[in-house]
Amino acid sequence: MPVQERVSKFTKRLGLDNFLLALLAMILLAYAWPHMGEENGPLPLEEITTYGVSLIFFFYGLRLSPAKLKAGLSDWRLHLVVQLSTFLLFPALVFVASLFLAHQENQLLWLGVFYVAALPSTVSSSVVMVSIAGGNIPSAIFNASISSLIGVFMTPLWMGLFMSTSSTAEMDLGSIIMKLMLQVLLPVTMGVLLNKRFGTFAEQQKGRLRLFDQTIILLIVYSSFCDSFAREMFKGYSAAELLLLGASMVALFFLVFGLIHLLCNAMGFSRENRITAIFCGSKKSLVHGTVMSKVIFPDANIVGIILLPLMLYHALQLIAASVLAQRMAQTTGKTQEVVG
Repeated sequence: MPVQERVSKFTKRLGLDNFLLALLAMILLAYAWPHMGEENGPLPLEEITTYGVSLIFFFYGLRLSPAKLKAGLSDWRLHLVVQLSTFLLFPALVFVASLFLAHQENQLLWLGVFYVAALPSTVSSSVVMVSIAGGNIPSAIFNASISSLIGVFMTPLWMGLFMSTSSTAEMDLGSIIMKLMLQVLLPVTMGVLLNKRFGTFAEQQKGRLRLFDQTIILLIVYSSFCDSFAREMFKGYSAAELLLLGASMVALFFLVFGLIHLLCNAMGFSRENRITAIFCGSKKSLVHGTVMSKVIFPDANIVGIILLPLMLYHALQLIAASVLAQRMAQTTGKTQEVVG
């Protein structure tokens, strides 16, 4: 096997892919040429990403089969564990930690960490990890999909509570939820309604649609970091602080992962349902995080800093979850090759 192919296979096993490398490239590009993508800059990135976000969720709804959702409805205890882990356990852990560790100098980073905690679960990678490890796939699809819709309401509610408590800023909660309903919920609903007619075609084009999703996310990340770099928002943060932030994201992932595992054992879950709970309940969505940031944080200057913990968590959760999923699969001889 050629060296290049071995390296590619190894990095994929670790969860490192071209998209993660592209995210890093966007940050470096924003650092080198911030004027190109900043607010009121020469590129119309605000308009492109606004319409692109709605299309992302329309195509997501188009591929959301009601039959697949129905197949996962019966495991109500599993659904309860996943959703409470996503929208209660995560925020509670970070909120308590912030009471002891947050101070004026790192307030924006803590806002970003809490934003990670308040986000819904990711869809595609959760289902992929559950599939690799041999879990309950229909329930994984159901929980990841429902989590996305619940997040339209729960994420801004949690952020409003945290920002009012920490005196970071004030939020017009009603306006934010309305914008998210128009930009996220409405396109998803339209897509679901058209699933019967165009769902098969959308599924056949999932590779191209994924590329479109990633392109819009990269543009959002680029423009967000352009604004932050142009206004020197990262000035004052040392390399040691950023390394500590990364270590904290790893610790948060494994803490939640372990707590869900213990809870599932205590509740007598089957192996398949336990796998689904720990992977769906411990993941956070970069897609929802980037698109919601445009609505929840109207101050473009701070979005780059707020997205930094999310991008670290996204990269680290993929690496950790990939390794754990492979090990779980190997223990039962169910290792699968998952494409896409």
